[in-house]
Amino acid sequence: MQPFQGAGYDRAITVFSPDGRLFQVEYAREAVKRGTTSLGVKSVEGIVLVVDKRPTSKLVEPKSIEKIFQIDDHIGAATSGLVADARALVEKARMESQINKITYNEPIRVDGLAKKICDMKQMYTQHGGVRPFGSALIIGGVNESGCKLFETDPSGALIEYKATAIGAGRQIAMDEFEKKYSEDIKLDEAIELALDAVYEATEGKTTVESVEIAIIDAKDKKFRKLADDEITEHVEELLIRKSKEEEEE
Repeated sequence: MQPFQGAGYDRAITVFSPDGRLFQVEYAREAVKRGTTSLGVKSVEGIVLVVDKRPTSKLVEPKSIEKIFQIDDHIGAATSGLVADARALVEKARMESQINKITYNEPIRVDGLAKKICDMKQMYTQHGGVRPFGSALIIGGVNESGCKLFETDPSGALIEYKATAIGAGRQIAMDEFEKKYSEDIKLDEAIELALDAVYEATEGKTTVESVEIAIIDAKDKKFRKLADDEITEHVEELLIRKSKEEEEE
């Protein structure tokens, strides 16, 4: 009987399988796929970050579940995957942001920060005795050159997007973005599009308590999480819009 081709090659991060795969990195990606859906959308007026943070139990305080983090005044990050790993990466990002500000007396560039986080992730894929980070980050912010949105992978790969999603509903959300995204989208329209994608990815289980929204406005370059009443307004509009669409069908 032929032995399993991948047998033993997932025991150490430093060992490639015969077909050139790093199984530990692939397992880390699976951890991200099992996480809740997080999305980022770039508009001409700023960046929108939206996450689905449905509590696993009715005893959990929804406000204690945090999936969107402020990195600097002009940068935010949405996470999916292992929460503890995500928090470690967010702390690293905050530290790098402050180091840049103290060293160069200017805010860190969004792409520069994303690369530093990916450098750290990549380092954890080539040393024995460690494991890859089981978390992906969507990093969004506003530079002097405009709005930027990046997705970081557990392998350390970095891709810039106009709109992207990570987590369990990624493919459904990406299909929604492919159909509806446009280059000249405004901030309110970007929020609407992101909520549409969350609604589809969660099979219509979107509620006021299950959604967290943050924006980075291109005018003042300031990160801001939407207040409860603002989220309520956007989610109610979403549910009305979806019910009308279902009636028309």
